[in-house]
Amino acid sequence: MSNVLLMGESWFTYSVHQKGFDAFYTSEYIEGAQHFIDVLRAAGHSVDYIPAHLIDSKLPETAAELAQYDVIAISDVGANTFQLPSAAFTKSIASVDKSETVRQYVENGGSVLMIGGYLTFSGIDAKARWGRSPLAAALPVSILDIDDRVELPAGSAARVVAEHSAVAGLDAVWPNLLGFNEVVAKSESTVLAEIDGHPLLVVGTYGQGRSAAFTSDIAPHWAPPSFMEWAGYPVLFDQLVRWLSEK
Repeated sequence: MSNVLLMGESWFTYSVHQKGFDAFYTSEYIEGAQHFIDVLRAAGHSVDYIPAHLIDSKLPETAAELAQYDVIAISDVGANTFQLPSAAFTKSIASVDKSETVRQYVENGGSVLMIGGYLTFSGIDAKARWGRSPLAAALPVSILDIDDRVELPAGSAARVVAEHSAVAGLDAVWPNLLGFNEVVAKSESTVLAEIDGHPLLVVGTYGQGRSAAFTSDIAPHWAPPSFMEWAGYPVLFDQLVRWLSEK
């Protein structure tokens, strides 16, 4: 089975509680990847997880160190986290661009999966900035240079549009999703599923490696309970990881 490294899909929330004259503050740390991790592990894959705030300190700096993984998945965390290590940002010390490290890892035969969200692809207010990173070259899609979110509060169903081992045996129409990142599939890539006429699942190759883009989320809010509880959810991501892992 595959050895997977998942990064991102975590956040801190700070709240202000105003009660008449007085106010107080609370904070919460949340990880949204557990269901995704659980279904991969249940399928026999090994999954290591680095939350967004630990990428700077925990993600290896060389492609050779990353070669222990068959697949690297990046979910809902922006390029700044990879390109602005604390040493460079706070002390002006020249540092490794870890988005370039991941690109080299794919070029050398690894595989990358980028998962959608408010801070992947271009993201909210175009803050995710992945299209301006070295890793953009390895992805199977071109990233817009604007806020690329498409919000679908009423829900919209994805549809399979091509035959491929990653979508084999899945329903032709999937449960509704509540949004996605708008991207453009590269000419040499293959679109496997679409939503509202836009790419949802795209696969391709780069150098000696493989790449995939799933432009919606693996957890709320874009992935509602009906999608996460869908019998095809574990099948989809198991088969996608298996394809990415093939050499």
